[in-house]
Amino acid sequence: MRILHILTLICTFQAMHSARDSLVQLKNNGYEDIVIAINPKIPENGKIIEKIKNMLTDASTYMLQATKNRVFIRNAKILIPNTWTSNSSYGRPKLESYDKADVIIAEPFLSGDDPYTLQYGGCGEKGKYIHLTPNFLLNDEVLPIYGPRGRVLVHEWAHLRWGVFDEYNLNVPYYLSEKREVEATRCSLKTKGLNLIEVCQRGQCKTEACKRDPNTGLYEEGCTFYPEMDNRVEESIMYGQALDPVHAFCDGISHNIEAPNQQNRLCNRQSTWDVIMKSPDMSSPPLQDTNIPLPTISLLQYRDRVVSLVLDVSGSMGGFNRIIRLYQASEVYIMQIVESGSYVGIVTFSNVAEIKSELVKITDTFQREKLKSLLPTVANGGTNICAGVQKGFEVNQKRDQSTFGTEIVLLTDGEDSGISSCFSEVTNSGAIIHTIALGDKADQGLEKLSTLTGGLKLSATDKVDANGLIDAFSGIVSNTGNVTQQSIQIESLATQVKQKDCLNGSIAIDPTLGNNTFFLVTWESVIPGITVTDPNRKAYTESNFTSDAVSKSARLLVPGKAQNGTWLYSLCSTVQQVIGITVNSRAVSDDVPPIVAEAYMNDDSTGTPNHGCICNRTQGLTSSRSNSHCCH
Repeated sequence: MRILHILTLICTFQAMHSARDSLVQLKNNGYEDIVIAINPKIPENGKIIEKIKNMLTDASTYMLQATKNRVFIRNAKILIPNTWTSNSSYGRPKLESYDKADVIIAEPFLSGDDPYTLQYGGCGEKGKYIHLTPNFLLNDEVLPIYGPRGRVLVHEWAHLRWGVFDEYNLNVPYYLSEKREVEATRCSLKTKGLNLIEVCQRGQCKTEACKRDPNTGLYEEGCTFYPEMDNRVEESIMYGQALDPVHAFCDGISHNIEAPNQQNRLCNRQSTWDVIMKSPDMSSPPLQDTNIPLPTISLLQYRDRVVSLVLDVSGSMGGFNRIIRLYQASEVYIMQIVESGSYVGIVTFSNVAEIKSELVKITDTFQREKLKSLLPTVANGGTNICAGVQKGFEVNQKRDQSTFGTEIVLLTDGEDSGISSCFSEVTNSGAIIHTIALGDKADQGLEKLSTLTGGLKLSATDKVDANGLIDAFSGIVSNTGNVTQQSIQIESLATQVKQKDCLNGSIAIDPTLGNNTFFLVTWESVIPGITVTDPNRKAYTESNFTSDAVSKSARLLVPGKAQNGTWLYSLCSTVQQVIGITVNSRAVSDDVPPIVAEAYMNDDSTGTPNHGCICNRTQGLTSSRSNSHCCH
């Protein structure tokens, strides 16, 4: 996709995770815990749920046949947005969330109704998610184009789970074989058909046999290969799952090694079946009894977002300026990051835990300021992480008498030999715990809390010339799929500034952003001179910022919509000190998602030398990929 906007590059390295956060498990040949998430922008329509159920049922049988009795779908969960009417029969999500969904149901952004799978990696590597549109599910007129929906899901599942690629090529539909014969790009070659072109004159159109282009030796541009309806060829699902006899993947015998398609290019000319058989999913022997049960399908629905900050105030937080940095980062989260409509509480802990604030619904700046005033500024005592977590559960369950689907943001710098004592309670809570390890002494069991609950694992160093803690908090956003409501970090920089010197820089605000734009300036000892200039050369100085002597920070909320274009900033210090700047903004329209870039660690289980960082640039569900260098 050609990006016409100035790219808002948000490389979320502090929240880096595997390219697949899927909850899917394979047990006794059956896939369990498949998550299908409906985007909150989709208007309520119960038929979508019924179509998904039918698709899963049909896909399970077709998948078993396609994999020669090796795998099928045992159960799946449909995640219903909270924008739809609540129903007492709907369960509550636990680990399930939009960003962990295997299949996303959302309106198209640029790709029309074409089903597709977002694949980051190479041959044999898992993808991120499958995207299907409501029209694909509801409109039966698309079936002649794509084929039965269950078959389409198996085709996309092969992309997602087994890392194979398409065996057609819309850009190179024909090629010259070694025998100098024109062949359609397909697998297998046994698939016979007609090569036709539509010719229109004076408003009348007809199809004719294609002519050879004397320059290329191929058929003329616009020529299309139409498989014959009486084909009896079983392969291949990655070429034409819509063809009725097709129920298998091309293997070593039927594979077309010459076809200029993605499968040959990315998989070193291996057949799709050869690649699939290398997947760990295929390690179990085929089922002897092929009378599989229908998939069990559960319906889950998001509730209001409930999140408690559980903050370490033990004595060690008094060193390295940690308690002030905790205050700064928590302030950023409360004032700028957490979405309106969320319920937020605050808990502190040392030897014991204390509730600083019960849940408060965020509706305007007043509630945010109230929560900010309750943030801790003093550190003393020992470290009892479980006490803090348990008190966080106590706060969260007061919203709906349950901790299921609620969140805890846990920050600590200390070691706690008793952290494992609450692992069982944490697992049973159904809450999601995001952990932030501050410094190099944080307990090793901290990550276990995130692993058990599906939360983010974040960290920040004690380097004074870094914004790691603020960046960590900035990465904890809602996972409901409504990206236009999320706060997007545009700039984050901290550095040592000499006496009578300035930190100068610029940021670009592209046309997709501009609402709730915050500039946050932090300092080590003395407030610097602040000048922020918008693209129209209007200047904002420290007198326009709201300063906080406790957190040593100053914040500017740009009135209305921030001007698109290049903003300049100059932060000048009278003493040598560390100065930092962070800039956040939100989407300017509910209908136009922001352009962002996310960093992922490529989880390569194939043994190929592709392990590393992947940068995925997205706008809504449109994406492009680059390797390695986006990660700082």
